[in-house]
Amino acid sequence: MKFVLAGYGTRGDVEPSVAVGRELQRRGHDVRMAVPPDLVGFVEAAGFATVAYGLDTHALLDAHRDFWTGVSRNFWKIPELIRLGRKIWEITTRCWREMNTTLTSLADGADLLSIAALNFEQPAANVAEYYDIPLATLHHSPLRPNGQLGPALPAPVMRSAMAAYDWLYWLLTRGVEDGQRRELGLPRATRPSSRRIARRGSLEIQAYDEVCFPGLAAEWAKWDGPNGPLRPFVGALTMELTTDADNDIASWIAAGTPPIFFSFGSMPVESPADAVAMIDAACAQLGERALVCAAGSDFSDVGHSDHVKVVGTANYAAVFPACHAVVHHGGAGTTAIGLRAGVPMLILWTAPDQSLWGAAVKRLEVGASRSFSATTRESLVADLRRILAPDYVARAREIATRMTKPAASVESAADLLEDFAQVRRVG
Repeated sequence: MKFVLAGYGTRGDVEPSVAVGRELQRRGHDVRMAVPPDLVGFVEAAGFATVAYGLDTHALLDAHRDFWTGVSRNFWKIPELIRLGRKIWEITTRCWREMNTTLTSLADGADLLSIAALNFEQPAANVAEYYDIPLATLHHSPLRPNGQLGPALPAPVMRSAMAAYDWLYWLLTRGVEDGQRRELGLPRATRPSSRRIARRGSLEIQAYDEVCFPGLAAEWAKWDGPNGPLRPFVGALTMELTTDADNDIASWIAAGTPPIFFSFGSMPVESPADAVAMIDAACAQLGERALVCAAGSDFSDVGHSDHVKVVGTANYAAVFPACHAVVHHGGAGTTAIGLRAGVPMLILWTAPDQSLWGAAVKRLEVGASRSFSATTRESLVADLRRILAPDYVARAREIATRMTKPAASVESAADLLEDFAQVRRVG
């Protein structure tokens, strides 16, 4: 069968598609991928026929960082926030139009179209509707309205708020979506894409563990179809790829006490020098070593003390179990690796979807969470002291035993995609 897997965003957004695509290809299927231009090399190295999809992510990431930092620090500067919001919208509109062209060509003759959803699931849903082929989404966090995200709001209020957001986003993007649908010869949409996706009986794979959001599976059971759940939980889809720095990192860790790991993912840090200085000072005060992974930021010219090591990349699955604790941005994949490793976590988030994982970590009592823009040396020291307490360490180890193993997650997702494409094919 021919599978087309699309994903837009950072490596963490794209990796779930690559992980399951690699398994589908191993099973003998024809797998084509569409990813941002700056991630084509990463996906091609995994052995896939790949096309560029949308624009480079850097501009959009920078725009989102600036907008949410502005909301956090200067929410009263409305004109500036409007300017930053318009910048995001301009990039989004350009991406959407280019995605339509790419997917329309790539999905011709496909048995199934899959989108790693958080970013731009609407263009993919419209293309699947145009070809009348099954659509599968890979959700690495709970995107559909539900009442289980946290105790801050009563379940009915949370559910209504998420549904209202769906409608608001659809109203804001309706013009560009109508343009795409008109180009495809489809009628104008009359409801948000999330409702249309569910109404078509699409497969919405939840690529995270049920333990992270207690009660969610029961709430979504109403969406089950005649052939089984349409929102099944499989666990995080990660690949645990090795890096050139792995041996050096392992040697450095072995030469001293277990370090605290720090990384901010693909989201660029506004001031790498200030971030490392804060980490350096906090760890010195606590008597801890620090391993800093640069990832999407440039730490090459940043000075630091001997108890701090800075690397460009790292194999998180190999490194996390050897660390005292993990501090990161709250990406779904990184959070899952931390939970699987059984180490306490501090999430310093920069975007709303990352704060969701911060809330989950707090609810599971395996860590703490705070906005990165509100983090200081004093708060970092206090947060680290809190999560390094024995009860957090013990709880993290207990939760790790309830997490799905990486290989099992990938196999389950591939099984679901195969079965879903086959059922629709026969039907």
